[in-house]
Amino acid sequence: MSVPGQNASQSQFITSSGPGAPLIDSIDADQIVIPEKNSWKNLFAYMGPGFLVSIAYIDPGNFETDLQAGAQYKYELLWIILMASCAALVIQSLAAKLGVVTGKHLAEHCRAEYPKVPNFILWILAELAVVACDIPEVIGTAFALNILFKVPVWCGVLITGLSTLMLLLLQQYGVRKLELLIAFMVFLMAVCFLVELAYAKPNSSEVLRGLFVPELKGSGATGLAISLLGAMVMPHNLFLHSALVLSRKVPRSVHGIKEACRFYTIESAFALTVAFLINVSVISVSGAVCSSKTLNPEDQRNCSDLDLNKASFLLRNVLGSWSSKLFAIALLASGQSSTITGTYAGQYVMQGFLDLRMTPWLRNLLTRTLAILPSLIVAIIGGSSAAGKLIIIASMILSFELPFALVPLLKFTSSKTKMGSYTNSIIISAVTWVISSLIMLINTYFLITSFISLLLHSGLRTVSVVFAGIFGFLGMLVYVAAILYLVFRKNRKSTQPLLQADAELAPACSDSGVEPSGSLHHLPREDISSMQLPQSRSALDLD
Repeated sequence: MSVPGQNASQSQFITSSGPGAPLIDSIDADQIVIPEKNSWKNLFAYMGPGFLVSIAYIDPGNFETDLQAGAQYKYELLWIILMASCAALVIQSLAAKLGVVTGKHLAEHCRAEYPKVPNFILWILAELAVVACDIPEVIGTAFALNILFKVPVWCGVLITGLSTLMLLLLQQYGVRKLELLIAFMVFLMAVCFLVELAYAKPNSSEVLRGLFVPELKGSGATGLAISLLGAMVMPHNLFLHSALVLSRKVPRSVHGIKEACRFYTIESAFALTVAFLINVSVISVSGAVCSSKTLNPEDQRNCSDLDLNKASFLLRNVLGSWSSKLFAIALLASGQSSTITGTYAGQYVMQGFLDLRMTPWLRNLLTRTLAILPSLIVAIIGGSSAAGKLIIIASMILSFELPFALVPLLKFTSSKTKMGSYTNSIIISAVTWVISSLIMLINTYFLITSFISLLLHSGLRTVSVVFAGIFGFLGMLVYVAAILYLVFRKNRKSTQPLLQADAELAPACSDSGVEPSGSLHHLPREDISSMQLPQSRSALDLD
C-alpha cells in the first residue's frame, strides 16, 4: 500500500484489482461500525442511506409532475403516489438487502452475471437514467435562479453547470453537513406546503377517494401517471441504495444480517413516508387552489399551464410576498441535493458495470453536461413552458427504463445461489413481480396508444405513415424482447457468501462449485465509503 502523499498524482480513473473485488482492501476510513449487541439503538447507526435515497422522491421532477397532476386532474392521481410509494418501499428494501447479504451492489452483480453485450447495454441505459434524473435538477435550478434574480431560463441552465464547483467547495466541510443544510431547506418547503394544505382545505372525502380509487381519464392522465411513477420509482435509486448500505460495518452473522435488513427497511419506510406526505400535500394544494372558484384571472392562467416557475403563488397564503423567494430557495436546495445522489449513483454505475471509477468532480461535470444540452435547446426554443414539459418527458424516460434495473434486482434477490437463505419469500416475490408487470404493461400501453395517435394526426403521407409505423412497432418489439430476455434468462453465477459462521449459505454456494470467501474483512466496502463520504483529506492509494 502506498503512502498518502502519492495520491496527489492519482489518475482520474481507477480500476479494481479483479472482478467484483473491492477497490480498497483495508484503510483507516471514517466508518460507521454496527455494535454486535442486539439493541433497537442500532437503528440510529443504520440511519442515512434511506434518507439519502428518499431525496430523489422530492426532487424538482417530483414537484413538477405533482403540480401538473393536481392542476389538471385535482386529486384523481393520488392513488399513483400511494401505489408508487408502497412499491418503492418494497423495491428499495430489496436493493438494500442485496447489498447487505452479498457485499456487492446491483451494478456489480449485473457485470458478473450478464455477457459483455447485454452488460454494456444495461450500463448505457443506467447512464441514460442518471442523465434523465439530472435534467429536472438542471431545469429546477434554472427556474429557481429565474425567480430569485430574473435570470432567463436558458441562462440559468448554463449557470447550473457551475453547481459542480459549488458542491466541491461545500464538500470540504463534510458531505453530512451539506446534506443537513439541504435537508433543512427541503423540510422548510415541506412545512410550507403542509401549512398551505390547512389554508387550502381540500375536500377530505375527495382526497381519500383519489388515494384509494384508481382511475385514469384519457391519454393525458395516463401520460401523467407514468411521469408520476417514473418520478417516484427511479432506476438509478436501485443502484444507489444497494451500494450505500455497504458503507456500514455490519456484523457478519445470521442475526447481524437479519437485523441490518430489518433496520434498513424501517429506515426506508420512515424516509419514504415523509416523501409520500410531501408529494400528497403538493398535489392536494395544487388541486385545491387551482379548482377554487375565487381565483383571479392571473392565477387561473397559471393553473392552466402550471410549472415550477409559476408555482410560488400556491404558497401565498402562508408566506405572502416572500412566497416566491422562499419557494425558489427551497427549489434550489432540492435540485442540488438531488444532484448529490445522482453523482453518487453515476459513480456506482460506472464502477459496477465497467470496473472503472472517475473522480467525483469529473463524473458530476460529465453528467451535468449531458443534461444541460437538451435542457438548453428546449429552453431557448420553447421557453419555461417547454422546459417544464421536458421534466415530464425525463420522468417518463425513467419509467420506461425502470424494468432494466428492477428485473435484475428481482432475479438476483430471488436466487438461492446469490442470496442463500435470504432469498425473497413467496409473498414478496409475487408482490414485486406483480408490481413490475403492471409497470411494464402501463408503459407498453402508453407507448402503443401514443404512437398510434401520433401517426394518425401527423399529417404525413400514407407511405410515410406505413414506414414510420413499421419502424416504431419494431422498436417496441425490441423493448419488450429485451425485458423478456432479462425475465426468463436463468442466473448462472453464484455469489460467494459473506458470513463468518453461517451454515445456511454454504450449501447453496458449494453446490455451485464456489468456495466460501476468506475475505470477510472486505466489509465494509471502503471504496463505497470514499465515494459516499468524500473527505477534505487525501484518500489512500493502493498498489
